[in-house]
Order: sequence, then C-alpha cells, then structure tokens
Amino acid sequence: MIHSNIESDFMGDENFSRNSSDDKNQLRAAESSEATIRRILSSYDLGKKLRHLRLQKKIALVDLGKHTGLSASMISQLENGKLVPTLPTLARIAMVFDVGLEYFFTDRKRRGLFSVVRAEERIRFPENADSPVPGYYFECLAYATQEKSLQAYLAEFPVVAAGVPNEHLHEGAEFLHVIEGEVAILYEEQEHILRKGDSVYFDSSVPHSYRGVGNGTAKAIVITTPPQV
Repeated sequence: MIHSNIESDFMGDENFSRNSSDDKNQLRAAESSEATIRRILSSYDLGKKLRHLRLQKKIALVDLGKHTGLSASMISQLENGKLVPTLPTLARIAMVFDVGLEYFFTDRKRRGLFSVVRAEERIRFPENADSPVPGYYFECLAYATQEKSLQAYLAEFPVVAAGVPNEHLHEGAEFLHVIEGEVAILYEEQEHILRKGDSVYFDSSVPHSYRGVGNGTAKAIVITTPPQV
C-alpha cells in the first residue's frame, strides 16, 4: 500500500507533513515528547552499554567525566537511563573508549522481540502531503520496533470518486484486511470491491490504488513485506 517514498509509501513516516493544522499540532507534540524519544531509544540499551564499557575499562565515573568533560552525576544518569544522550555526547564517550558510534546502535543482546505501541502514541499521516484529496490516511502500528520483518498499518479510506487516487507501487508483497466499510482496490486496471471481513494479498510491485466507497470512511489493517532476496 503505498507509495514508494516512505519506506514504500506505507513504509515510514518521517517525511510526511500534515494536511490540517490539527494533524500538524499532533505531529509536533509527538516529536517533542521526551517520553516517546525515551521509548524508542530504550530499545538500544544505551545506558547499559555505556556502563558496560566503563566497567570493562575499569574507569570510575569521575575519571570518565574528566576525559569527556561531563560531570560524574550526568554520566551516572545516562547509565541509569534517566537522561537521553545526544549524539555529541555519545561521540565524546565513544572516542574515549575507542569505539564507533555504531557500537551503541548495533550488536544488541539477542532476545525475544517484543514491542508495544499504545493507541495514543500513534500519529495519523495522509497518503501524500501534497495531495488535495488523499486516497487514504494511515497510522504505523509498530513504529518503535527495531529490525522489523514486516510493516503494519491502520488505514482509513475516505469516499472519493473513481480515478482520483494516484496509483503507486513498491517492492515486496502486501496484505489488506477490511475491518470497517468498503474499499475499492484498482489492480492491473481492474477494480475490486472489498467489504468488512474481506482480505486481499498481492504483489505490490504492480501499480495499484485504493479508495473508500459506500456510505462512509472505510478502515483496514495493511501489512507490507520487503522484497524476497
């Protein structure tokens, strides 16, 4: 689903702006939320990795502070996850320990992948920020999850006239399950009507588009996968 510029249109959210002032305010509030930032960064265990490096090198908090220009108190708070480190701070620490920045964002301890996204944390995006009549709106259902093998979305399809939504394509496969209303999918120049409870799976590298039909906005769960290699 979804055009190819936001991790294949339905695949990503950073490059979208809001069509309405309410949406813009919602995005701004979410992006400035320290809680959201902490939630995303917590999956990298930055504090634990910093503490592990320091203890491994047998460097006291005060001594590390002298090398980095940071106070021992600040370093302690970073290690305990009470402060979110900035990139310059991480770069300073990385230089002291002679490691690259990638140390803090890769090679995480392998464990079962489990990530919860609360309903109030999601952000609603239009299909295309420049489109006067978006064919759909979507919310990323697992935006904070690292190393995803699929992308999952909650999509809304307003009722629009035939031919209005622009066709798009992206590599991989796509699955759509209608949970409310009716969705028309144009695929290989043929339009298919899906109603509540209906599903469709297709090769998303073929041009396709969606639009709501019937008496009101339709909703669907959409899952996209990367191309097979």
